[in-house]
Amino acid sequence: MAGFELIKRMFGDHGERRAAPRSGEPKEACILVVDDSPTIRAVLGKMLAQNRHVVLKAADGESALEIARTERPDLVFLDIVMPGMSGFAVLRALRHDLLTRDIPIVMISGNLQATEQFYVQRFGADDFMKKPFGRGEVFARIDNLTCSGRLVVRQRAETERIPAEPEPSAAEHAAIPDIAMPDPHDMVMPPAGQD
Repeated sequence: MAGFELIKRMFGDHGERRAAPRSGEPKEACILVVDDSPTIRAVLGKMLAQNRHVVLKAADGESALEIARTERPDLVFLDIVMPGMSGFAVLRALRHDLLTRDIPIVMISGNLQATEQFYVQRFGADDFMKKPFGRGEVFARIDNLTCSGRLVVRQRAETERIPAEPEPSAAEHAAIPDIAMPDPHDMVMPPAGQD
């Protein structure tokens, strides 16, 4: 027991608890989830909301750009394969806009070809997450961005507070799976020229 007391004195432990979690994960970040799959939006939204993040959702690229420009989220999770405007096209548009160019972006996909394309043509994304993914993978990405200094939660004025989505009922919440699986359309690459 004396050895433990010596270690506590050496490292300055005065019986105080940590004010912040060990991971250093920011709380109440505004995070935009962009995916054409309602299941992926629900699963990722559930994971993030459980850690007190404000979650915004978009089902397509055009909506994502509008939300990103008006709400200026702290982080974006962006699916690569979507009908209409692809995730790569959304990424390029966000990076070319003065209001959104500094927002950290994590690309997500279950499509192996899109994954390979991502590594070949990394259009300025900060990270990549492959479907299926679980809670540990999501928060590892957030921790990496926080530790690197890329993810910083912007303080918002009271008039600028983002309204959170309505909370799902207990039954709806319980029905949301804990792992995000790729959709069948993720297995097929969009025709050339759609990004």
